[in-house]
Amino acid sequence: MSESTKSFNQLGLSEHLLATLSELNFTAPTSVQEQAIPLVLEGKDVLAGAQTGTGKTAAFGLPIIQRLIETKDNVIPNPKLVRALVLVPTRELAQQVFDNLTSYAKGTDIKVVVAYGGVSMKVQTDNLRGGADILVATPGRLIDHMFTRNIMLSQTEVLVLDEADRMLDMGFMPDIKRILSRMNEVRQTLFFSATFDNKIKAIAHRMMQKPSEIQVTPKNSTAETVTQMVYPVDKSRKSELLAYLIGSKNWQQVLVFTKTKQGTDALVKELKLDGIKAASINGDKSQGARQKALDDFKSGKVRALIATDVAARGIDIQQLEQVVNYDMPFKAEDYVHRIGRTGRAGNSGLAISLMSQDEAYLLGDIERLLDTRLPQEWLEGFEPSLEKDLAPDRGGRSKSRSSEKRKMKAKLKIHQNRGKARR
Repeated sequence: MSESTKSFNQLGLSEHLLATLSELNFTAPTSVQEQAIPLVLEGKDVLAGAQTGTGKTAAFGLPIIQRLIETKDNVIPNPKLVRALVLVPTRELAQQVFDNLTSYAKGTDIKVVVAYGGVSMKVQTDNLRGGADILVATPGRLIDHMFTRNIMLSQTEVLVLDEADRMLDMGFMPDIKRILSRMNEVRQTLFFSATFDNKIKAIAHRMMQKPSEIQVTPKNSTAETVTQMVYPVDKSRKSELLAYLIGSKNWQQVLVFTKTKQGTDALVKELKLDGIKAASINGDKSQGARQKALDDFKSGKVRALIATDVAARGIDIQQLEQVVNYDMPFKAEDYVHRIGRTGRAGNSGLAISLMSQDEAYLLGDIERLLDTRLPQEWLEGFEPSLEKDLAPDRGGRSKSRSSEKRKMKAKLKIHQNRGKARR
């Protein structure tokens, strides 16, 4: 994690917050914190891009807490007022951000509340009684509270979109627009994410007032502390290869990503047959089941946590050393977020991708996004077969088997030679 040459006491934070940071063992600000904290304290809109694990929550959370404390006497009391709203895409990330903000606000009278789906509305309604200084929420559950008149956003002073690229994804845009329609246009707006494409940035600028842009690393880049490797393998042998890697390398904690909810549970069963304790987390599971799986993984009760991309934005384990893409992600940006679960806070990490022949085009999308070639290697005993029928192309049309097989053989021969050269 890139640290700045400044200290926290040079960024304009109060003595109380500096003491809190000392208790939390925050030694020096990261680059995104050094650049963002003074801008947020000045009340400016900020569009910030930084790799996962670089402390983005503190970059917006600390200055927001300080501003809310300084201006609290000027606020007209309202039992439903939310002064600062932090929107996140997943339940896990909502809980993570809430926990962090609560620790930063320790010893102050700042009230932090979290609201997300899958758990009781009543508990959240009780917590929101009397309003909230900071509300961390997922869009769907926030709208539930809006329509039951539990909260009021017309006087909200600050709006934060954490993991803003996903929040501005078309799937979330209807909810975002509905929320914005209830908010005062005179507000501070902060967008933080690891990835921003030009389309997302254009949408962001329409929602902000002359934002200051921060890009502390090359956009859409991965952490230098993460070693990446792609293993070509037949799709039917992926679970066998995964079990071999976990066992032969004695991995005690590995986060594995699949593309479907059904795939997570099926892989858990496969790994258990090989004597590897595993648990799954996906959108179909209750919040209680998701939290138990995550807790068991963090405590070491299970060695492998099998997840869909719902977890890519909400798992923060400082010492997590291995991430495996069991299925290549459909969206290249999700690759950045997946492997960003390892190599956090300056620690080293390993990101392995298991790629079947029909996923080669997805690897191409990732390499174009990152503007780099990812290393590939054939593992002895798991070399991909050249006699498999190729899947239909992206448009659903069947390709000429003989011509495509010749092309694939040529590509695989190149990859095989590269792998031999590395061994």
